[in-house]
Amino acid sequence: MTADDHVRVDLTGAPQTMLATLYARALDADLPHPILNDRWAKDTVAGIDFDWTQTTITARRSPAVTTRSAHFDTWVRQFLALHPKATVLHLGCGLDSRYLRVAPGPDVQWYDIDYPEVAELRGRLLPGGGEGHHVVAASVTDPAWLHDIPIGAPVLALGEGLTMYLSEADGLDLLNRIVEHCGTGELQFDAFNSLGIRSQWTNSVVRRSGATLRWAINGPDDILSAVPGTRLLAWMSPFDTVAFDLVRPAYRLLANAMSRVPALRYMAQYHRYSF
Repeated sequence: MTADDHVRVDLTGAPQTMLATLYARALDADLPHPILNDRWAKDTVAGIDFDWTQTTITARRSPAVTTRSAHFDTWVRQFLALHPKATVLHLGCGLDSRYLRVAPGPDVQWYDIDYPEVAELRGRLLPGGGEGHHVVAASVTDPAWLHDIPIGAPVLALGEGLTMYLSEADGLDLLNRIVEHCGTGELQFDAFNSLGIRSQWTNSVVRRSGATLRWAINGPDDILSAVPGTRLLAWMSPFDTVAFDLVRPAYRLLANAMSRVPALRYMAQYHRYSF
């Protein structure tokens, strides 16, 4: 690929943060022992004209992203193993190659949903899927796109790195619309607690992008009480996942120290609900 072939990217705010997570996955692919081994991320980064130092991501910091992605890949595979004829709503998908990594079966209808400018970039940078793969160019908080999602099959609504950028009202409205429209399925997402939202000034990725973290979720009760019909399946700290066992010993020592303080242990959280 020549310099003239590279795609220029000019994003600010929450959409720009997807470049940091993309770069983390690409750096991980070159590590001697990668956690995610996302070769599509590496190819995508190679096709973008961008100063990647702006992301502040380094190979040593990449596990903060790749352990999370690996964990949600596992949850997605578990859902699809139980429901081979499912619909997947990948909310705020960014430039994530999850559809390619998971490689769902032919009876799965998969929808990657993000802002129109992000959807356009996906079309230029990522390989297309089969007949069951769809890209929806819309804000996830726009009620209109959900009307076109067929009902009848179990639905997995997945939001990785999404909830914290939404307002509480928009986030709860989104979850309630999905539950009401889709009928049966799962919600899977990560979240920050109040400490995580208050501490956003320490997050260089968020700070440099100009994004703002808004919605604090302090535990399952915040969802169960506000989204009727949901039932808790799992709620955990990233430190408790199988993927986190793959990080360097120094990371695990830090996690052990943080885990002794509940507010730090659950500053980031992984949520899974059935409905």
